[in-house]
Amino acid sequence: MSTPQLVTLLTDQALIAIIAVIAVVLVAGTAGLVVSRRRRAELPATQPTPELTEPKVGDDAEEPRDTPTRTLEDTQLPEPATATLEKPESAQGRLVRLRARLARSQGSLGKGLLALLSRDKLDDEAWEDIETTLITADVGVAPTQELVEKLRTRVRVEGVTADQARTILREELIALVDPTLDRSLKVDRTDDQPAVVLMVGVNGTGKTTTVGRLARVLIAEDKHVVLGAADTFRAAAADQLQTWGERVGARTVRGPEGGDPASIAFDAVKQGIEEHADVVLIDTAGRLHTKTGLMDELGKVKRVIEKTAEVDEVLLVIDATTGQNGLTQARVFAEVINVTGLVLTKLDGTAKGGIVIAVQRELGVPVKLVGLGEGADDLAPFDAEQFVDALLD
Repeated sequence: MSTPQLVTLLTDQALIAIIAVIAVVLVAGTAGLVVSRRRRAELPATQPTPELTEPKVGDDAEEPRDTPTRTLEDTQLPEPATATLEKPESAQGRLVRLRARLARSQGSLGKGLLALLSRDKLDDEAWEDIETTLITADVGVAPTQELVEKLRTRVRVEGVTADQARTILREELIALVDPTLDRSLKVDRTDDQPAVVLMVGVNGTGKTTTVGRLARVLIAEDKHVVLGAADTFRAAAADQLQTWGERVGARTVRGPEGGDPASIAFDAVKQGIEEHADVVLIDTAGRLHTKTGLMDELGKVKRVIEKTAEVDEVLLVIDATTGQNGLTQARVFAEVINVTGLVLTKLDGTAKGGIVIAVQRELGVPVKLVGLGEGADDLAPFDAEQFVDALLD
């Protein structure tokens, strides 16, 4: 057989095989279609609708098909979410802790003075060193000269040993701090109205923080406190104060940012009267003492409050590290508003404890509170003897 004939034969056989395969597929598909139609024909045309019956009640009622296996008492329901209020530290515990901290940070002043007074020979140079130490500690020039003169007189008359030097220095420092000043806070209800405390000071002294800390001190004494966020010019000041209040359960009265501070202060006092609160603490804007208009506005806040209630305390907050600048601030505030007490913040970590003596001497107003550290309870009533003992420890 020739090659052309062989190719023709193979082609015919392949074509026959393909036709056979197609035929088999067609036959199988036709058979499946017939079976499917036959099955559908055997099914009923429609499903029967279940018969609806009236539910049985009373004696004819059937027993429930399922018996519950758990009762309401057995079910553990989640406890409702409640805010946890902080419990502020008591005043006594706060005083002990703050005195220890003050002694650690301020001891250099007392130690320096004791070292100078305990010298074998107290000549003019030694007394000049004592003056320099006191002035550097922000005691002030006039109080320093007064203290040195008294020390020189007593040393000359009584003689000095190490123990005597400490006793003499302690007595004269206490006299200079003046323990006879009334350092109590007027924070009690009178004539069915809450006490009103106005907090004033320059930006950065820790004024808003002091308001929050003072609220904790008062709440630890079981007083009902309302806060007034009248600092409407500093961003987030009201939020900061409200956070302090929420931590101890004190209501915060606030207004829109940039609103009228006097109006908010008035509303806070009104709210305190309605709630029968013991104290209303009002945070004012940390205005610059060089801005005459802003200082006048501070006087307006006080006048508006007094249309409803008397302002019992005006506490001026001073940063203890600012030294003579703090004294300048104190003078200007005292001219605008009747300051009744001072709060010294940031006494920790500095040897500037003499500002207590200088600012009291300048204004004739007592230091009533001191702040040490960054903790929530780092605010305590000021005590002259404890302060001096901490300096000398």
